Amino acid sequence: MILPQTVRLRSGRVAAKKFGQAWNKVGDQAFFYWDALVAIPRAVRQYKRETLRLIAEISMGSGALAMIGGTVVVVGFLTLFTGGTIAVQGYSSLANIGVEALTGFFSAFINVRIAVPVIAGIGLAATIGAGATAQLGAMRVSEEIDALESMSIASVPYLVSTRIVAGMIAIIPLYSLAAVASFLASRFATVWLYGQSGGVYDHYFDTFLIPSDILWSFVQAICMAVAVMLIHTYYGYNASGGPVGVGIAVGNAVRASLVVVVCITLFLSLAIYGVDGKFNLSG
Repeated sequence: MILPQTVRLRSGRVAAKKFGQAWNKVGDQAFFYWDALVAIPRAVRQYKRETLRLIAEISMGSGALAMIGGTVVVVGFLTLFTGGTIAVQGYSSLANIGVEALTGFFSAFINVRIAVPVIAGIGLAATIGAGATAQLGAMRVSEEIDALESMSIASVPYLVSTRIVAGMIAIIPLYSLAAVASFLASRFATVWLYGQSGGVYDHYFDTFLIPSDILWSFVQAICMAVAVMLIHTYYGYNASGGPVGVGIAVGNAVRASLVVVVCITLFLSLAIYGVDGKFNLSG
């Protein structure tokens, strides 16, 4: 017969062991991220060709999926329809109180600060991030990474740091495309579908579009790109268990990166705009 006190002691030891394992994983990730970031200058200096190849692959995709599965296409369509949805919801909501002329404000204010960063981050995690995890995971389970190490090629700079650099460079034109697509979709839905005057829309859009917000939005996009690449390369680099393990690693990486994208949006928004958002509207 097992005494209740013995059961409590065993459960306590099991909980402490799981807690220690969780902290060990956090430490492993921190060291991996540090090594990958420190190796960026070496990757840029020694692996220029690989970096350029990854930039092209990240932006346009590769093979038969280049036309429909590239990051440009996915992020562009996501933000395009997001901008249209914001215009539809904004016009309908504002029309209920008789101020539908302020729909241009929705596009200039909400797209830049909230919608485009979050949707672009989700698109990055689903395309760039998932692809990086699958590639590195396949290389790990097929022992290609071990083969690189046996040839005295540092695997972290060659495989991880190059992908981080490629993601940071590719995100700038990708994010520009996403912002333009959301703006065009919002204007099209408001002017052509709802019949609002183009001059009225452009007036409020130009009034509330703050250039500094666009610059901060790009900073936010770059931070998200770095975080997404770090998380996905970690899970892919440390994948195990064959093809099933690679699939599990991709799923874990996507979940983690989506949470991080939303957290980055929240904390940077609070740090940049504050609690009140630096917005005042008066009649």
